[in-house]
Amino acid sequence: MEKLNVHEAKTRLSAVLMEIEKTGKTFLICRNGKPVAEMIPYKRPSRLGYHPTLSKIDIAYDPVEELSEDEWGEVG
Repeated sequence: MEKLNVHEAKTRLSAVLMEIEKTGKTFLICRNGKPVAEMIPYKRPSRLGYHPTLSKIDIAYDPVEELSEDEWGEVG
């Protein structure tokens, strides 16, 4: 973890953010030598996991099976 004073963090914000994105490094922002804030990489939630509510839905039929003649109904 690298320490930055408020002025340096403000001056180098774009460069600091780029370094966080590339390396995952964290920065401690200090005012008068005392910690004020911490800049850490944002961890995006995985979109590959199962949705807690939608994963409980159970489809009891094949949604892509073809319709029978009776299910088509009359045309026109």
